[in-house]
Amino acid sequence: MSVWDDLDLLLDSPSSLTVASSARGTVKDKANFKVEEDVSALRKAIEGIGTTEKTLVEVLTQRSNAQRQLIAQAYEKKTGRKLVDDLEGDTHGDFEDLLVALVTPPALFDCREVINAIKGAGTTECTLTEIFSSRSNRQIKALSEAYLAETGKAMIHDLKSEVSGEYGEALLILAEGKRDESTNVDTAKAKAEAKALYEAGEKKWGTDEQKFIDILCHRSVPQLRQTLVEYKNISKKTLQESIESEMSGNLETLLVAVVKCVKNAPAYLAERLFKSMKVSFAKWLTESTYCLVAPCPFCAQQTVVLITAGVERNVGPLFYAQHWLKCVNWP
Repeated sequence: MSVWDDLDLLLDSPSSLTVASSARGTVKDKANFKVEEDVSALRKAIEGIGTTEKTLVEVLTQRSNAQRQLIAQAYEKKTGRKLVDDLEGDTHGDFEDLLVALVTPPALFDCREVINAIKGAGTTECTLTEIFSSRSNRQIKALSEAYLAETGKAMIHDLKSEVSGEYGEALLILAEGKRDESTNVDTAKAKAEAKALYEAGEKKWGTDEQKFIDILCHRSVPQLRQTLVEYKNISKKTLQESIESEMSGNLETLLVAVVKCVKNAPAYLAERLFKSMKVSFAKWLTESTYCLVAPCPFCAQQTVVLITAGVERNVGPLFYAQHWLKCVNWP
């Protein structure tokens, strides 16, 4: 059974959309952390003849995000140079992207990915979908603040000019970061809304996408989890299956991502990670680097164990995920 179909433990499971970001991860604050020693090691690795990649990996992947920010501050104070600039000057390609991501605050990293997704001709919807379906209200608020500081403009304003239709409407609701955060569950309401979703999709000719958008983009995670259970009781299909059969295009992709993140956000990111490693080389060059690099700074702090478990359970062979985690020296 796919992790997406198993609703048995859903109601009692914590969610990374509601649990504090550092509460469930494997990358904790390093014990006996000595920032000056790390700065010295990084300086030696970067300033010597040739860059010692092993040292960069060992230091930057085995410290928490908060500790990496302290390292970056101490590095600049000691050398007069920004650590990110030295990493960009001494490393190359995807390895450079990964190291730069690791020393970038998560909100700023997301901010720059949103900027890259909407600038120029065309919009990279897959990046926007992944970010806004998988981030909590707190993370989206931090992202919005980083975007304003980086560009001088409101993120919502820029998004409005780049996305349209029902996909754009749903994305903008998520990008406001105002999902209900109540932990209370109204079972009667869940049953009523499950019925409303069934009647808006499976039961009628054509689909009332507005009903799906309103419920999936506004309700709290615990409430939606109860609704998913009630929906399957009514339809005998999961809500994800109904969306996949009733909708298409970017809206389908976004709403399926929302449902998956409500169920298990780490498993959703694990699936994205796995698929990014299976694409053709040509596609890898155009869009998959984000999928491989992005989960590292965002999820190493909070959900690496759950991502690994999600890959193993959801997509079968763990080889691809294990190989990637080994390459970046994730614990």
